[in-house]
Amino acid sequence: MIRVLIADDHPVVRQGLRTFLDLQEDISVVGEAGDGAEAVELVERLTPDVLLLDLKMPVLDGLATLGRLAGTATRVVVLTSVSDRADVAPAIRAGAAGFLYKDVDPSALAQGVRAVHEGQVLLAPEAAEAMLADGHGGGDGLTATSLTDREREVLALIAAGCSNREIARNLTVAEKTVKTHVSNVLMKLGVQDRTQAALYAVRHGLV
Repeated sequence: MIRVLIADDHPVVRQGLRTFLDLQEDISVVGEAGDGAEAVELVERLTPDVLLLDLKMPVLDGLATLGRLAGTATRVVVLTSVSDRADVAPAIRAGAAGFLYKDVDPSALAQGVRAVHEGQVLLAPEAAEAMLADGHGGGDGLTATSLTDREREVLALIAAGCSNREIARNLTVAEKTVKTHVSNVLMKLGVQDRTQAALYAVRHGLV
């Protein structure tokens, strides 16, 4: 079971998320928090796999909460409103593994929880666009000229949100081989993680 904690200051939102997620056979909501400080306390006490975190909350806002959770094993997915687009880059820099908006399709949300739990980085298309518009697409002077054809394929699949297992299945190669390709892609592009690699692919028209 994927153990999920919900942090949102609106009880109706929390209840709606709990009701839907508890219907999933592989997801269990282990707690709810109404503010950032409570979210930090519950993460420390319950050690959930995934935290769904609103950015606009009392006591501690989402970004401050992310800062307090640095170094924990819990993967954080920011789940917020469209009006928070300017917070995308700061949230990712603060350690969020995903950024979704509250109008996300419920089934996509459940799939997103699974993807983040498996180690993927998840960005709503609007969030990726916001980061690109703000100039946060990756490191300076990135170039794809040194990528092999296979590495370009892997990069495109990373940008499509595929896990290493899915990439391996798609390309008919071993998962260990995919891990090597991913490492090479990150190194050659001069980026730190899959998020920046995905943004590079979007910026340069690879997807």
